[in-house]
Amino acid sequence: MIERPRLDPRLTPARPDLADERLRGRVEAAAYVAGRPHRIAVPVAPLRHAPDSAAGLDSEALFGEAATIYDSRDGWAFAQLTADGYVGYLPAEALGPVDPAPTHRVAALRTFLYPAADLKRPVLGALSLGARVAVATQEGAYARLVDGRFVWAGHLAPLDTVEPDIAATALRFLGTPYLWGGRSSLGLDCSGLVQTALAAAGIPAPRDSDQQEAALGDAVALCPDLGGLRRGDLVFWRGHVGMMLDETRLIHANGHHMAVAIEPLADADRRIRAGRTGPGTGDGAIRMVKRLTPTA
Repeated sequence: MIERPRLDPRLTPARPDLADERLRGRVEAAAYVAGRPHRIAVPVAPLRHAPDSAAGLDSEALFGEAATIYDSRDGWAFAQLTADGYVGYLPAEALGPVDPAPTHRVAALRTFLYPAADLKRPVLGALSLGARVAVATQEGAYARLVDGRFVWAGHLAPLDTVEPDIAATALRFLGTPYLWGGRSSLGLDCSGLVQTALAAAGIPAPRDSDQQEAALGDAVALCPDLGGLRRGDLVFWRGHVGMMLDETRLIHANGHHMAVAIEPLADADRRIRAGRTGPGTGDGAIRMVKRLTPTA
């Protein structure tokens, strides 16, 4: 009998009762279905491990991001996010049609949706950095979206533009509350911060820190004194990742500060090694340092 390689359940749209048609012959399921494309139609949609609002938050999907839906019942959709392949359950009410395709991304940390090109009108919601919108026209200083709502045009950038300095993007989240599974400017976790900063630079990244450790950049030798690191280097512990701002300082979303915080790498390393941590803060010694393409 040939043993098949184990598939990562976080990235495998399969349950005992159904699976993605493309997994036929690789996983066992009672039925196989072709997924249906959708886009996120709310500012932030929770992706949960189970179809239950009390289930833990695994990740989040931002407005305009694409997802493939395999099943929808009782208000929940069994889904796979297109950008990072993460699988889970989205509220069905968070989903909209896949068209029109986005033309711009939110380049501000957060921007408001308005019913008209008028900042005095009551806001209809707020979009986080990285959300995607379809712009129809520009009216003065505002962009009118295809759905009829308005966004301050200065807070948007064309999809094909990128932010060259990933550390500068991470710094914009300084002080943002820590949220396990979060990916928005209202709250995010360690790997969510890294993924968001890289996405703004046009660099696709997996969702979780262990996946990022395996997939991103090139390994860098770590000196005993922790010297020789550069801005943008990614530092990995078991269950945690942070980003270097310079040779000595780290920025990371973590459960110790319960926020995105800056601290000396040496201090963070001592605390994590000593076990003075909580969930979302890492464990043990530094496992790896990865270096991406040099940033500005």
